[in-house]
Amino acid sequence: RFSLLLLNLEEYYFEQHTANHIINKGSRDERKFRGSLKICSKSIIFEPDDNIQPIIKIPLRDCISIKAPEDNEANNPFTRDTSGGISVVCNQVFLIKERNIIAPYKTVRGRAEHLFQLDVAGKLGDVVQTLHQLYRASCLDKMGDQAAMITAILQSRLARTSFDKNRFQSISETLHMECKAEMVTPLVTNPGHVCVTDANLYFQPLNGYPKPVVQITLQNVRRIYKRRHGLMPLGLEVFCTENDLCSDIYLKFYNYEDRDELYFLIATYIENHVTEHTAESYMLQWQRGHISNYQYLLHLNNLADRSCNDLSQYPVFPWIVADYSSSVLDLTKPETFRDLSKPIGALNKERLDRLLTRYQEMPEPKFMYGSHYSSPGYVLFYLVRVAPEYMLCLQNGKFDHADRTFNSLAETWKNCLDGATDFKELIPEFYENDSSFLVNNLKLDLGKRQGGKMVEDVELPPWASGPDDFLQKSREALESQYVSEHLHEWIDIIFGCKQRGSEAVAAHNVFHPLTYEGGVDLNSIMDPNEKVALLTQILEFGQTPKQLFTIPHPRRIIPKLKSLSRTSSHSVSITESPVSPNEESFEDLTEESITLAWNNIAKLKLDEQYKIHKEAITGIAVTCNGSSVFTTSQDSTLKMFSKESKTIQRSVSFSNMALSSCLILPGDTTVISSSWDNHIYFYSIAFGRQQDILMGHDDAVSKICWHDGRLYSASWDSTVKVWHCVPGETLSNKKHHFELLAELEHDVSVNTINLNAANTILASGTKEGTISVWDVTTATVLHQTEWLNMLFCCCFFCLLFFFFYTDSRHLLSAGEDCCFKVIDVQTGMLISSVTADEPQRCFRWDGNTILSGGQSGELLIWDLLGGKVTERIKGHTGAVMSMWMNEQCNSVITGGEDKQIVFWKLQY
Repeated sequence: RFSLLLLNLEEYYFEQHTANHIINKGSRDERKFRGSLKICSKSIIFEPDDNIQPIIKIPLRDCISIKAPEDNEANNPFTRDTSGGISVVCNQVFLIKERNIIAPYKTVRGRAEHLFQLDVAGKLGDVVQTLHQLYRASCLDKMGDQAAMITAILQSRLARTSFDKNRFQSISETLHMECKAEMVTPLVTNPGHVCVTDANLYFQPLNGYPKPVVQITLQNVRRIYKRRHGLMPLGLEVFCTENDLCSDIYLKFYNYEDRDELYFLIATYIENHVTEHTAESYMLQWQRGHISNYQYLLHLNNLADRSCNDLSQYPVFPWIVADYSSSVLDLTKPETFRDLSKPIGALNKERLDRLLTRYQEMPEPKFMYGSHYSSPGYVLFYLVRVAPEYMLCLQNGKFDHADRTFNSLAETWKNCLDGATDFKELIPEFYENDSSFLVNNLKLDLGKRQGGKMVEDVELPPWASGPDDFLQKSREALESQYVSEHLHEWIDIIFGCKQRGSEAVAAHNVFHPLTYEGGVDLNSIMDPNEKVALLTQILEFGQTPKQLFTIPHPRRIIPKLKSLSRTSSHSVSITESPVSPNEESFEDLTEESITLAWNNIAKLKLDEQYKIHKEAITGIAVTCNGSSVFTTSQDSTLKMFSKESKTIQRSVSFSNMALSSCLILPGDTTVISSSWDNHIYFYSIAFGRQQDILMGHDDAVSKICWHDGRLYSASWDSTVKVWHCVPGETLSNKKHHFELLAELEHDVSVNTINLNAANTILASGTKEGTISVWDVTTATVLHQTEWLNMLFCCCFFCLLFFFFYTDSRHLLSAGEDCCFKVIDVQTGMLISSVTADEPQRCFRWDGNTILSGGQSGELLIWDLLGGKVTERIKGHTGAVMSMWMNEQCNSVITGGEDKQIVFWKLQY
């Protein structure tokens, strides 16, 4: 029946002794109860073996005397068979769990003597000495002085003990580290020793409770997080599962060095087994629909220091539903949902106006809300029916007033909208499968309301047939299309750019400064009493999550038509109008073939290879029927290779300088090549001659793109130029007419460009690693991101839905830093980064999988979401410089530094 929750907050359990509790010694009513005597830092607790009898808790501050009577005392109540006795005289005791019923503590006031007879009399002196030390600490006037003395006693005990190596699972284990720490559970910390070997993580509690050793096999570890505990970066939480809400162990260390060393040891062990996920990598999975809204919020909470083991930083989830009166929950109506763009405190305009008036009149530091949206009290408000002992621990042995208990969903929601000081959000349990927190299964006596009604189960809205149905419908609401389209707005408020600063003020999202990470530096506070008071205030008030994002969070990508079928990077014709059944069927089949191809991309096999140039190949273009392959090279030639005859049919040199890229205009009549001689050359396939030349730059032209009569050219002269091209008449000597529409200025040489599928956005990458995202229609820059490494290649990702509706959202880039980086086009936010062991010079991707050409000549297949290489395919003997993929994604051509072109085919 004993648990650490019977202790006060910030209290430690030191040791236990088997003993008898003797009542009314020497009288006719003398009784003796066998049990366990617990020595704690602020109290003495006796747990009888008989469950009918109550647990007795004696606060040390209420003690008058603690002593071991001597045999020669005249009034000695002990006889020869009661050696090892301790007499405790006190003014007050608490009786807990009488008849083993969880209920508010009973307080017995008045002077009384309690006699405890230890089984091992030899320990009497040490026990009494310990109790005297703790009693002196409890009598100190100031809380800071009390805490300092108790800490000194604790550290002395820890210093005199060490981890018992006999507890190792194997005698062959190698010890890597041992240190002192505390295991953290809700409202409780338990001191002991941490030990890490080459196979296991161990924690041995100083008091042997709840078991002698907690052991975690390192091979089972899946996630590990550094935590901020008590406003200090001293916590470490270890998970052996990928998606569970609760961890396997949460440790708090006494210094940063021990915490960081242990983190390093475990992280080093698991780095080859587990991919470390960032907020950005989870964002990418969420945007693509690989993880649910619930899972994403859970991961964000974990990354923001929220833990089920720390009630002051418990995971926070949003109120979603705003309708608690209808008989049917209609998830197609926007009015069913809460406005996710606003914090709870800003949902009611009248209340907000009052709060803003007070805010304007308030001296610095200002805050809009006097309470937080997440605190230990709010968490236990929701969970009191399944965690009553936690509530009793938090509230000094009492439940809250019946009318303030969690009685009704509708009442709670209304109070969050109208209450002067109630701004609480929800907890994950509202979107899980266990509905027990809504039902009084323990038959707790939670009191009687003003109307005379006893507090029982939580009253549910009419649209829920029962607790399980309520949770099911709540989950459906959380995963609904409306929430998926707006959840990013709530993330901005809780974890993102609207959490702090001017954005928070504008969003009416300002809480007390002490609730924010970095809001107070405890190390700078010298007065121990002030430090304890401040820490207690913050822990009880609640804390704001760690800020994960500083720019607006991207929206989730939601299918606008039918359903999401597959993601792809290939170019398709765009139409938003309905198509005929036959056309739709054809496009569905095309999309299925693309899906099949990318699912089997690891089966790509080398088909043929030909050495056709004298220097590295820089560009590849293929005619629509696939019969002719055009390549450019640093040897200054444009070559036409026939797949059928397997021969070079044409070789053209426009100048004595390298060609950098090529493309074929629609209709397969003209090839355009860019050159290091600052020119762009137009070559007529039909007539086999140079058709035109565009002298448009002051330095080498590095890359060209084409769409709908417009040519986009990037150059080392630090510009990207947009040209309108009117073709000359093929059978005459008339030249193309070129009109410069826009000039996009950069600070340094531009290495690469790419257009999105809608041809409305252009991305450019420079030699210094800056990526610029441009609005083509207005020739203005939308975002700029600096990676500080030369960019080799960039490629847009388009989501394809049925009807081939496209929505370009992500940009993938590769550079000299050996990293693939995914950027959200709308916000400019980096949402994923994967590091290779060598630079990747070219690639294709479908949003999930990357096919890239590396510096060593291999083709690499990457699981972008998993952040790892899944396949390596031998190919060129030098760097892979260029890559072409057909529309069905089942045929690939690469060009290399080894002067060869290689034909690849999928072999299912």
